[in-house]
Amino acid sequence: MLSDFRLPALGADMESGTVVQWNVAPGDAVKRGQVVAVVETDKGAIDVEIFEDGVVRELVVSPGTKVPVGTVIARLETAAGGEPAAPQMVAPAPEAVVPEAVAPAAVPAPGRAKVSPAAAEGTVSGGMREAIAAAMSRSKREIPHYYLSLTADVTATSDWLAARNATVGVAERMLFAVLLVKAVALACREVPGFSGFHRDGRFEASPSVHVGVAVALRGGGLVAPAIMDTADKPLPALMEDFRQLVMRARAGRLRASELAAPTIVLTSLGDAAVDAVFPIIQPPQVAIVGAGPVVVRPWVVDGRVEPRSVVTLSLGADHRVTDGRLGAQFLARVAEKLARPAEL
Repeated sequence: MLSDFRLPALGADMESGTVVQWNVAPGDAVKRGQVVAVVETDKGAIDVEIFEDGVVRELVVSPGTKVPVGTVIARLETAAGGEPAAPQMVAPAPEAVVPEAVAPAAVPAPGRAKVSPAAAEGTVSGGMREAIAAAMSRSKREIPHYYLSLTADVTATSDWLAARNATVGVAERMLFAVLLVKAVALACREVPGFSGFHRDGRFEASPSVHVGVAVALRGGGLVAPAIMDTADKPLPALMEDFRQLVMRARAGRLRASELAAPTIVLTSLGDAAVDAVFPIIQPPQVAIVGAGPVVVRPWVVDGRVEPRSVVTLSLGADHRVTDGRLGAQFLARVAEKLARPAEL
């Protein structure tokens, strides 16, 4: 049976996209998850995957054509028939940045001669800024946010990380942000209501935790692709996923599924000269975690004032799903996980 493959929504306020490259031709067999096209949006050039197995019968939209979301762009011959499911819409993450030291320099994407330079340069920042503004305005209108913050002692984490990184090569060194990602994922497992989506008037908990990481693009703008199955991965694997995700984001080589997958987002300000960030939820998610820089502050330990490494964690959450009491428990869990880095 013939099945229509439609242009998926790759953002909460995405209305259209330009098909700039097909990676398949009529007659080609395709598998679910295979990248079949490159679509340019305000976020840059996104790899778009197919959502079912089949054989390409027709490429309806020619390269260079801009079409609205939902437009049939190809037709497949499938065994079972029926339309493939499109990924859920997401919005770009707000205020967050990833420190420059986190990501390698952007590199040209191999085999992408047909992709406009807008995929990796600030030429798209104007449109992206408009998309971010629209998505965040919608979020603040529709979602009853509440905010909490907690300053956590991460001296043990900093010491553990420094000791570990001193014993490995540069390529194997780990960043504090990766420990944060894992701590958030584990806290989501223990405190329900923060990993999932609010759709059609109700909350849908996600069976797996996919933490989105806010990435600042070099030319301006932000994206928040997901590290899949975050809670289940060991730290070295998370570090490699994190490194690759940031590199591909800045090179304009993200996949549609990575933008659609986050069940919660982490936004970290790295070494910025502020103490905390209070980010805006990106619908249909129900929570976003912020982290300020790790700084040395006077801290009372066993009745003595000592210099300690601390970080201010923040939570923006949807009051339709959780409340301040649960939010406090969630942030406390994140801090507890960070205090025991060897268990991450």
